[in-house]
Amino acid sequence: AVGLGIQDAIDRGVPREEIFVVTKIFPPYYGYQSALDVVPTFLEELGLDYIDMVLMHAPKMPIARNKCKPGLSHKECRQETWKALSELREKGVMRNIGVSNFMIHQMQEISELGLAPIANNQFQFNAFVPPAQHKIFDYCLENDIAVTAYYPVGGTMEKAKAAKSSTIKHISEKYGKSSYQVLLRWLVQKGAAVIPGTGNPKHMKDNLDVFSWSISSEDMAMMDGLRSTEEAKKFMYIDLTWFN
Repeated sequence: AVGLGIQDAIDRGVPREEIFVVTKIFPPYYGYQSALDVVPTFLEELGLDYIDMVLMHAPKMPIARNKCKPGLSHKECRQETWKALSELREKGVMRNIGVSNFMIHQMQEISELGLAPIANNQFQFNAFVPPAQHKIFDYCLENDIAVTAYYPVGGTMEKAKAAKSSTIKHISEKYGKSSYQVLLRWLVQKGAAVIPGTGNPKHMKDNLDVFSWSISSEDMAMMDGLRSTEEAKKFMYIDLTWFN
C-alpha cells in the first residue's frame, strides 16, 4: 500500500526527490548476512530504486531472537548488522542509515566502527519525557545525528493530559495556538523532526502551521523545565533501558 501511494504521488507530478521514504529492519532480522539478504527486498516490496533511510528499529528485543552468529553479544550483533547496512548504503540500496530507541552508549558502539555515520535516531521525545531522554537528544545534536521525535504531544493515550498542562495552556493562550501546536513548535524549535499522525485535514493544516511562528526564549525555557516536574511523572514514556 505504501509503495502504491508513493507511485501514485509520482504519477501526479510529485518529484521522487521530494518524497523521503523511511523504513526499518527489525531485531529478528539482525545479523550480517540476514541484513544483506532482507533489506534489498524492501526495494521490491515498495517498487523503488532506492530507500532514503533504513533504521535499526531497536538495540534489541528481549523476547525476540535474531539471526546473528551464535555466541555474539547484543553489541556485536548490532555492529555486524551495521556493517551490512553500511555495505548496502555503498551499493545505493539506501542513502542513509540510522537507529531507533538507541541510548548514547549504543550509538557510540556503532560510531566506533568508523563506517557509515548514524544519520538519525528516532525515539520518544517531548516536553514531558525524563531528563535522560533529553541527554540523548543533546548528544545527537552535538554529533550531527538528526532526531525524529515520536509521541511528540505526550503519547497516543495522553494527548488530552498534555493539553491540560497549566504551562502549556498558558503558552497556548499567549500565542493564540492550540496546545498541540505549542508542543510541536517546541520540538521543531529545538531542532527535532516530528512525526505527528492525523487523518483530519484541519489538524494537518494546524501541524504545518508550526513553521509560521516561534516561541520566545523565556517560554522555551519554561517548557524545558517541564521534564523535572511532578506533572511530567504522570506521563508514560518508553524507557530505553528496556532495550539495553
